[in-house]
Amino acid sequence: MNEYLTYIWRPVAGGRHAFPIAAKKTPAGERVAAYCGAEADSAELHDRTEVDWIREDSCMKCWRIIADRN
Repeated sequence: MNEYLTYIWRPVAGGRHAFPIAAKKTPAGERVAAYCGAEADSAELHDRTEVDWIREDSCMKCWRIIADRN
């Protein structure tokens, strides 16, 4: 079992998606891709509120991709 975090879930416009952990360190203004292929400005991965989390649904495509990896 991998003891290090390899992905993060973030609510961005259009849903709560799973991103590779490296996306969190991508400079603002650059595009990052979720496992499902959805793209967002890397700035959207930071400073999310609890309201952001409950307003967005989890992306089931990301969910299946992550589940199949484990």
